[in-house]
Amino acid sequence: MPIKVQNDLPAKKILEEENIFMMDEKRAMHQDIRPLKIAILNLMPLKEDTEVQLLRSLSNTPLQVDITFLTTDTYVGKNTATSHLEQFYLTHDDVKNRRFDGLIITGAPVEQMEFEEVAYWSELKKIMEWSKSHVTSTLHLCWGAQAGLYYHYGIKKYPLPAKMFGIFEHKLLNRKEPLVRGFDDVFLAPHSRHTETSREEILQNSDLTILAESEEAGVLIVMGGDGKHIFVMGHPEYDRITLDNEYKRDVNKGLEIQLPKNYYPSDDSMKRPNLSWRAHANALYTNWLNYYVYQVTPYEL
Repeated sequence: MPIKVQNDLPAKKILEEENIFMMDEKRAMHQDIRPLKIAILNLMPLKEDTEVQLLRSLSNTPLQVDITFLTTDTYVGKNTATSHLEQFYLTHDDVKNRRFDGLIITGAPVEQMEFEEVAYWSELKKIMEWSKSHVTSTLHLCWGAQAGLYYHYGIKKYPLPAKMFGIFEHKLLNRKEPLVRGFDDVFLAPHSRHTETSREEILQNSDLTILAESEEAGVLIVMGGDGKHIFVMGHPEYDRITLDNEYKRDVNKGLEIQLPKNYYPSDDSMKRPNLSWRAHANALYTNWLNYYVYQVTPYEL
């Protein structure tokens, strides 16, 4: 898929080296088609890493996608250069009068806080409310999924006795739903979180459908209604080495952290991790774009 981004976005060069078709603004202007307008609210601390991961995940369909990166105005993290944010990111106030075909709300390292304690919670609530009328379909990831379920459906999150950390086996529950078209009966996905949502509370809401879950890691994919809101509790977009980086970061900080499960060959953190989840991750993002954005969104936004 040709992904349209700003010409000098650092992620563009990385993905071009992977032979992913990245289209700059100049070339896009010469194509007489309307690209899908996708906004990404990037709440992750290492924003440039997340940019690469999500753009890679969105690159497996022939649709042209025009990406707008968003950040919060009420809180500015310390892990991404201010110059990068100023050059490549907008805030909700910049786009509140625009409409988008799709919106992705990422995870964030604030899950052990109550939602109301998060510095940008009021701003995020405003964005999620705006998405009801200005976005065709919103994809929520990890903490973003927990936040979305809480805001839209009142479903709480609960602390885990230990971090859910590693690659876990999941069972497909509803093969007829286009979001999971092409999935195997059993597939793998990464998790990295300290909290969970209640399967029982989700099942009590008739507007929500669980599409995939794990005996060990719990619920993975939940769909609201006809796909207006989709919630993914894990991180299918993660790179091969993302969990490795997280693990070694915490070890170096002297934090108590378990080895990510089912990740390193022979549980040896010195060995290169196997990449075992990307095919289903690609299918998830492709299906979301194809069936819940492209085939539903109006031609004139």
